Amino acid sequence: MAIKKSELYSSLWAGCDELRGSMDASQYKDYVLVMLFMKYVSDKKDPLIDIPEGASFYDMVKHRGKPDIGDKIIGEFAKANSTLGRIERNTLMSY
Repeated sequence: MAIKKSELYSSLWAGCDELRGSMDASQYKDYVLVMLFMKYVSDKKDPLIDIPEGASFYDMVKHRGKPDIGDKIIGEFAKANSTLGRIERNTLMSY
């Protein structure tokens, strides 16, 4: 049975609200965009982007719930790609 587009959007919105919890929506977008970016580059395997061992989206999923994901995974990805300053400014190191 096919699902209506409006039902899908409602379900996705509710899921995002639940994940966001008490975090302000303006801050939440920073986290979501980083996860989407990490997922994209992990799947794309672009030769211009270096994904160090243990620093892919799938490593983030394996370590979800741990307080050091930002330092160990996103931080290593940022160092390998010379984007550390930009990522820190976008509050991603506090993952």
